[in-house]
Amino acid sequence: MLVSVVIPTLNEAERIADVVRKTRSLGTCQIVVVDGGSSDGTLDRAAEADVCCAAPRGRANQLNAGAAAASGDALLFLHADCWLEAGALEAVERVLSLPGVIAGCFQQRIGADGFAYRMLEHGNAARVKSLGWAYGDQGLFLRRETFERLGPFPAIPFLEDFHFSKRLRRAGRIAVADAVIHVSPRRWQRRGIVRQTATNWLIVGLAQLGVSPARLAGLYRPAREEAVGHQRLESVEN
Repeated sequence: MLVSVVIPTLNEAERIADVVRKTRSLGTCQIVVVDGGSSDGTLDRAAEADVCCAAPRGRANQLNAGAAAASGDALLFLHADCWLEAGALEAVERVLSLPGVIAGCFQQRIGADGFAYRMLEHGNAARVKSLGWAYGDQGLFLRRETFERLGPFPAIPFLEDFHFSKRLRRAGRIAVADAVIHVSPRRWQRRGIVRQTATNWLIVGLAQLGVSPARLAGLYRPAREEAVGHQRLESVEN
């Protein structure tokens, strides 16, 4: 099974080369980087990928464009601030061969020490197992034919991974692989674990009640801008 790893980017020049290199070390796979209009030379730094292309800004647009450009039997959607441990490609094939499994994701390892982070990892895996809601930073993967049959990602400005996983869950089970995906802790560190997690669950709860993705994006944007502000302040102080 050839796995195509689709990586959407937007101003990720500092980390994309490392993500591509770590993905290449996993074994034979196709790496597709889809940029949403970066101004920092991200695509130049992603030159070692098999396919580098541009798409209209917006993660759903970029993921769908990456899937269209990919040629693998399976699609693995990977955020640019995440990376996979050895054995991930084998885990994709193993999980997708299980009866009743429509898609899968990985066991998170957030890059920070502390009991709270371990509980967060456990809770995120439990969410997938109990509700079938897989988020983008868990490395969603599925067979190409499944994506072509049930996709694409909905053309919405926010929560495209949540709504797509709900669609998948209606067709089968989403399994959590025993392979590990490493996740950047930056958003939890900048806003605090409790505050960020509460914001995430509030947004998901409102989505379940039918609040539009556009309105929810407006709710999430102040949190994101606050995190970016903290990052800039840290850069100045250092």
